[in-house]
Amino acid sequence: MALDQTKRKLAAILAADIAGYSRLMGADEEGTLARLKVLRRELIDPKNKQHHGRIVKTTGDGILIEFPSVVDAVRCAIEVQQGMVERNADVPQEKRIEFRVGVNLGDVMIEGRDLYGDGVNIAARLEALAEPGGICISRTVLSHARDKVSFDVEDAGEQSLKNIARPVHVYRIIGPSQRPATRKPEVPALALPDKPSVAVLPFTNMSGDPEQEFVSDGVAEDVITALSHYPSLFVIARNSSFTYKGRAVDVKQVGRELGVRYVLEGSVRKAGNRIRVTAQLIEAGTSNHVWAERYDRDLADIFAMQDELTEALTTALAPAIADAELRRAMRKPPESLDAWAAYQRGLWHLSKATPDDDATAERFFKQAIDLDPTFAGGYSALALYQLQAAAIYQKLDLPSAQRSAEALARRAVALDGADAESRSCLGWALQARGDADGALAEIERALSMSPNLAIAHGHRGATLIFAGRPREGLTALETCIRLDPRDPYLAVRLLHVACGLYFCSEYEASIEAAKRLIRAFPDFPMIYRWPAAALGQLGRTTEAKDALEKAVSCAPGAFDMYVRNRAPWFRPEDHAHLVEGLRKAGWNG
Repeated sequence: MALDQTKRKLAAILAADIAGYSRLMGADEEGTLARLKVLRRELIDPKNKQHHGRIVKTTGDGILIEFPSVVDAVRCAIEVQQGMVERNADVPQEKRIEFRVGVNLGDVMIEGRDLYGDGVNIAARLEALAEPGGICISRTVLSHARDKVSFDVEDAGEQSLKNIARPVHVYRIIGPSQRPATRKPEVPALALPDKPSVAVLPFTNMSGDPEQEFVSDGVAEDVITALSHYPSLFVIARNSSFTYKGRAVDVKQVGRELGVRYVLEGSVRKAGNRIRVTAQLIEAGTSNHVWAERYDRDLADIFAMQDELTEALTTALAPAIADAELRRAMRKPPESLDAWAAYQRGLWHLSKATPDDDATAERFFKQAIDLDPTFAGGYSALALYQLQAAAIYQKLDLPSAQRSAEALARRAVALDGADAESRSCLGWALQARGDADGALAEIERALSMSPNLAIAHGHRGATLIFAGRPREGLTALETCIRLDPRDPYLAVRLLHVACGLYFCSEYEASIEAAKRLIRAFPDFPMIYRWPAAALGQLGRTTEAKDALEKAVSCAPGAFDMYVRNRAPWFRPEDHAHLVEGLRKAGWNG
């Protein structure tokens, strides 16, 4: 029998090309070629040799280099780009040669001196995603190089790359050449709450396997959930904590930006059927370590390990939380780790708050339910997706989505009555069909179980606003935003703030809240009807007509749902109040 003679190996691949090469050649062919030869001789070849690279091939505007180490590849990429910044300093913009670079670690096939396979193809696709002067890397590269090379990254999310079967999580390196020349103004520090406060940062995946990223995310998220059950603690929501994912962070900066006294960070490493979790609790203001521990467990015991980790954390915080409850109300874990991972993937996409990510989230939540029909989280998350898709994006029929979401939320509560998120979700589903009393009852039960659950405070705020209690609703929304300063649903929270202020007849304040939303989220289409109505009430007809035109043109489906018709959660008098303002703004409907 013939043997397969194809040789394979794991290699770090750097792919680079020149942005605007055709334009440069068209403008000055000989000059461009001469400058390229100088760059190759004086910068690229020396850096390649210094970092032990092997040039696999070159094209007119591109180069492919193999490195024995990811660290070498990343260092070479950064130093080349830094060198180009220096060389371009005095060159007019239209004549500058700027490289785009992609770096990947993957399996490659060897044929002579050439390399083939997805390991090479992904590097080339990453290069195409990079901006001129920029570097894009895969998650695998980040996992191997982040603690050995000094650089910051921007998370570009999962990307579907041409001819690559599975999405690749991409990061952009933010080096000196990409940082703005002027220093950003420092974010004002948030005041510390009046009780011990903690932010749990996303745990670092040390396995080198991108598939384990959602395991490390899930460990951190479940610790957040468990700590949130303690009324004597102030716990920052997952959405805000996870904005630091993939970044080299200073705990003092995290403490200032999130307004917390303590920061928990850690890592997860999986090998075979074993998992190792390390965690350390740091006092943000001083960078002093309060507590640290390492856990080695069989993968089957991951949920027991999370219980131990949470118990150790609360014990470590005991001097500051002497009145902390000793009881624990953990969510029921799923029987299947695969179901849990699918659920985590869905949450990641749902938090992006875009129609495309919503659709992806739906697939993962359905997968989680199929893998473990007894896991409550899959049902409640799918319910939230359906309500969001119907109310914000008009992607689903509203009455059908309301019925389905309520059934899913009730199923989640039946499976795990101690899951605060399921209770809150059921409350939101009841609110969506206009049952404010039932909604508040479920949301209050959720908050009694988990006082730090930001999304429950947000649901409570919106429910109170539409139940004729806008003052109380605005207070609840303030709590939600403080618990989750970087909430990806902040646009929806600010929408409800503008709405609540309008119902309080505080029209100037409602307009200011709407402006805040528009400045932060200029593409969010749902806001314009509220400033239009408020401006109409104030008699500012010219501004009101402009806002009204945007309200109709930016979101015609939403205008039909909320203005021409009355959404089920609007009281008739509140809907009449909105329509009155819009008619004063010039609407003739």
